[in-house]
Amino acid sequence: MVAAGEIATRHVMVPLVSALADAVGDEHGGWVHWGATTQNIQQSGDTVGVRDAHRMLTERMTHVLAVLADLAEKHANTPMAGRTHGQHAVPITFGYKAAVWADIMLRHLDRMREIEPRLFVSMTGGAAGTFATFGDLGPAIQAGVAERIGLEPMLVPSRSIVDHFAEWVNLHAPIAATAQSIAEEVVRLMSAEFCEVEEALPATDVGSSTMPQKRNAKGAIAIITAAAQARALAPLAVEATIQAHEVDGARSAIMDRALEQSATLLDDILVQLRDVLAGLRVHPDRMKRNLDLTRGLINAEAVMMRLAVRIGRQEAHAVVHHAAAQSVETGMRFEEVLAEDPVVAGSLSPDEIHALLDPERHLGLSAKLASDTAERVRVALSERA
Repeated sequence: MVAAGEIATRHVMVPLVSALADAVGDEHGGWVHWGATTQNIQQSGDTVGVRDAHRMLTERMTHVLAVLADLAEKHANTPMAGRTHGQHAVPITFGYKAAVWADIMLRHLDRMREIEPRLFVSMTGGAAGTFATFGDLGPAIQAGVAERIGLEPMLVPSRSIVDHFAEWVNLHAPIAATAQSIAEEVVRLMSAEFCEVEEALPATDVGSSTMPQKRNAKGAIAIITAAAQARALAPLAVEATIQAHEVDGARSAIMDRALEQSATLLDDILVQLRDVLAGLRVHPDRMKRNLDLTRGLINAEAVMMRLAVRIGRQEAHAVVHHAAAQSVETGMRFEEVLAEDPVVAGSLSPDEIHALLDPERHLGLSAKLASDTAERVRVALSERA
């Protein structure tokens, strides 16, 4: 009956109201839907669903953070090449890289918690949100409805107020972007040229129908695909906040679509990210081998700073920069070029140069930052439990 009524009236609520009125009988049927309007019912109900989805998404984020904490701690002392602008920079550890990801995700978790008072609100203000039918009893009725469904009442229950929904969808966008950043790094580091990490793939996995050797980062690629779609919903949600008069039905429909798709996409992204990270295979030997790709140049900063103590920072930079260029042009190891440079040789002994070019001596506080972040994540997760 309700479905048939919806087809006839082209309205989602009127047939339901009629059915409920019939169900409760003549004595009470006239009070069904008294003083409320369709959007009051739909939006409040949708917000209950948003609340449940929000809690599920935050739980997914805690799962990702737990895995990142494990990676940061386990690989706090696993040296690898740090890269900036696609080039070797200075040595870091893989645990430090995982700690960077965890630090960002922790802030996303904080943002998800901070939005909750603004997001979990219910509206029962009537046709234009003025309590015109309820009068002075309106705020109390709205508060009662909100309490029954576990929400807070809107201070101004206007149907045109949807900025809190837009905020939620726009909060999903940077979370999806962070997930994509991690996934893209997995894809890069899994390439044959790096081979520093790889997804755990079953023996039966087939990467290509024509190239039998392919081991594609399928989980990471799925994250990248979904994250692009999730970010594209952010401007759509903002568009839906542009309301005409006291409500705009077209914009309301846009917001409904953005909410549903954003939550669904982010849930898939976070599940995939947890699985990729939990099964990640890390190859310390390959990381160590790649540290020497530039024949010692990755530790140029260490040499420069030690030399700077003796000849000044600017001159040291010029000397080491010249030596680095020679190493690249001639193919000589950086240590050999430095040993032959009269300025360097006059300030640093061969043993000092050799020690300064050991990547594991120029990791800074990578291990401490990784371990401290792992502990910070675990404390945060225990407080939320």
